[in-house]
Amino acid sequence: MSELEDKYADIRPYNDDEVKDSLSRLMNDNAFIDVIAKYNLPRFLSSVPFIARLLVRSQLRKKWGKVTTVEDVQNEVAQYLDKLVKRTTSKVTFSGLDKLDSDQAYLFVSNHRDIVLDPALVNWGLFQHKMKTVRIAIGDNLLQIPYITELMRLNKSFIVKRSAKAPKEMLRALTQLSSYIYDSLMSGNSIWIAQKEGRAKDGFDQTDPALLKMLQLNGRKQKKEFSDYVKELKIVPVSISYQYEPCAIAKAKELYHKQQHGEYIKSAGEDIASIVEGFSAAKGHVHLSFGKPIESGCDSAEELAKTIDKQIVDSFYLHPGNYIAGGCKEQVIDSPDTATFEQRIACVPDELKPLVLAMYAKPFHRKTEIKTKGCEH
Repeated sequence: MSELEDKYADIRPYNDDEVKDSLSRLMNDNAFIDVIAKYNLPRFLSSVPFIARLLVRSQLRKKWGKVTTVEDVQNEVAQYLDKLVKRTTSKVTFSGLDKLDSDQAYLFVSNHRDIVLDPALVNWGLFQHKMKTVRIAIGDNLLQIPYITELMRLNKSFIVKRSAKAPKEMLRALTQLSSYIYDSLMSGNSIWIAQKEGRAKDGFDQTDPALLKMLQLNGRKQKKEFSDYVKELKIVPVSISYQYEPCAIAKAKELYHKQQHGEYIKSAGEDIASIVEGFSAAKGHVHLSFGKPIESGCDSAEELAKTIDKQIVDSFYLHPGNYIAGGCKEQVIDSPDTATFEQRIACVPDELKPLVLAMYAKPFHRKTEIKTKGCEH
């Protein structure tokens, strides 16, 4: 193991020589095996753990027998995503990928609507275009269950220590993260990170300058000017747009609860339920727009945030639901998707309807609202 890898051992994804042991831990994890059984076996079988576990383990041994490297894992994930796209979307489209250099590592900063699907679909687009898949930033709040940690680190995810609270501990964690991202990029590995902590539950996609200040911690250590360091990072904004907002009702419930009670505390397993719903629910047409690398002109985190926002908002693909919720029905009056969208909204509980409609309306309104020019590309 190299010094670089050891330096990040507690946060980095698994290496090839760790894949076999990770798969073995998964095979021996009854909680993981039971989840696979629940979603893949008939109910009469999955309800009998002894038989279900034997069947699932037998299938996994066949399936994983030849999986020995991270690339093998990526190929398995790509096959799964291909099935998922065919089953739960009408189509997934991409723009801007053909303008990127396949030999260059990029820092993809994207809006965030679904916990796992957003980076998974970014990876699927890169995979389709014969580009290297990304290393994925994921909060340690999602890693409370051992098998989730195994799956994420097998799939090129690295850990963002959100649970660090004491100032010194937090600074140490953020400095390590900043350094890891930079070293990954310099070694030819692209990175995906969300533009802010948590999903945009209200449809408002906005970059948190604190994220960009975290990136600069390593630049400051190297005594580099902010604008010069930004140029090195090759930041590419990514705008992800779902025809049907993932987990819309669950997001609206959280927002409604906050309005009524001032705060919302997630129950145990809620994030996992959101991941499962994101994977299984119908998403309609999904579009991912890859922007232009931000090359120069950004002298502060705030300026850079505005520039990323401008690209994400400008390139956000508006679906019929965005126009309808935004009060611009003439754009979609003849669309067969209009009736489908209105049927979906009709199924939303009355107290949540304004919040769900606002989720869809926000990108439409921001297209006209965003005034800032940002800095030059």
